[in-house]
Amino acid sequence: MAQMRMPSTDDLMSMWNASGLKQKIIFTFLMIAAFRFGAQLPLYGINNSVFANIAQGNNIIGFLDLFSGGALGSVSIFALGIGPFITASIIIQLISVVIPSLEKLQKEEGEAGRKKLMQYTRIFTVVLAVMQALIFMLFLRHLPGAITANVPHLMFYVSSITVLTAGAVLVMWISELITEKGIGNGGSLIIFIGILSGIPVYTSRTMQIVSHSTAMQMGLAVLLLIFFLTMILIVIMQEAVRKVIIINPKRQVGNKVYGGMNSYIPFKLNPGGVMPIIFAVAILLFPSTVLSLVGQANFKNPAVQDLVVRLTHIMSPDGITYYVLYFLLIFALTFFYASIMPNMQPKDIATNLKKYGSSIPGVKPGRPTAEALDKILSKTTFIGALGLGIVALIPSFASYITNIKTLQGIGATSLIIMVGVALDLINQVRTHLLARNYESFLKE
Repeated sequence: MAQMRMPSTDDLMSMWNASGLKQKIIFTFLMIAAFRFGAQLPLYGINNSVFANIAQGNNIIGFLDLFSGGALGSVSIFALGIGPFITASIIIQLISVVIPSLEKLQKEEGEAGRKKLMQYTRIFTVVLAVMQALIFMLFLRHLPGAITANVPHLMFYVSSITVLTAGAVLVMWISELITEKGIGNGGSLIIFIGILSGIPVYTSRTMQIVSHSTAMQMGLAVLLLIFFLTMILIVIMQEAVRKVIIINPKRQVGNKVYGGMNSYIPFKLNPGGVMPIIFAVAILLFPSTVLSLVGQANFKNPAVQDLVVRLTHIMSPDGITYYVLYFLLIFALTFFYASIMPNMQPKDIATNLKKYGSSIPGVKPGRPTAEALDKILSKTTFIGALGLGIVALIPSFASYITNIKTLQGIGATSLIIMVGVALDLINQVRTHLLARNYESFLKE
């Protein structure tokens, strides 16, 4: 199992002085600052305090507001956040498995195919952003005092939907720029920053609750301990690998013998990182959000209103159905990510091993190697998916046991995302430093 070591002072100085890395870090911070600035710009003609009160009392909207860094609660131009882009990415990746032409773009046409898929994702992001902006504005229309604009209704709705859609596209662009020119995955970092910005609010609410009760203070200590242990489990899940030994052939060139040293193929226990978590939340929150917004419309038909309330309660993050679906989605999406990752395809790996004369001890090259690798990958991914699903539920159950639910927003999902993104960021920095060290060594 890989060992995790925090960067030392020397590591940080090397990181800052490394050629190219300093510029990437500065660029990433500037993009994050641009996102945070946009998240504070209010949408014209909206009474923010009216919707903010709804967001505090509604678990689903409050959860979405956490991921948007408060942009939804303040009804800013970035109110839709990274959500449309994440949802579009999920749908495109899922349908690429069942549509042969899209699957070919993903697996066989290399970088050009992936760029074309990304273009489809961008177009679909715009479509989803328009739909979500329309639903959001219809929701605000039914809130007394929410809309204060002194302009014709049609003009106001068209302009607001346009601004919200443009904001979602701008957030998508910022995330892509971070991924391409900065450090880390842009979409994950934007969610990470949004969660961090909400921690002071959750902390303040928790302190108000526990300040006058010794029992609640003990419960908070237990909850924080569980959070800490969960973070350790997350680190183990993220860093653990299954090493498959590979025997490499010896080659003699003149009087010298090259190769012959054994190596290994690392199969990560959690190949998808935080993406199964993010995608599972996005899939669950989409119907939950629609139901929550529709529920505010106050239908005159009691039967319809009752049905909407029942469905909203079932899909609420407080319900048992939500957590069962959450676990199953994480489990399934972990397998899905393992199946589409280019470096985790048993047939391709077996073909490359046979091509270079390498082999797995005790396994014949070709098809037997592919079958053996497929079994190893299936078992490893099963353990990783099961572990990730269980870890994702621990903090939420701990909140119910200790009866401290004010930290629920930074439990479970948020905790895994924060730790996972931080680990990914550290690993990318180390990879960059290692590459720079190799370049310096070769120049010498």
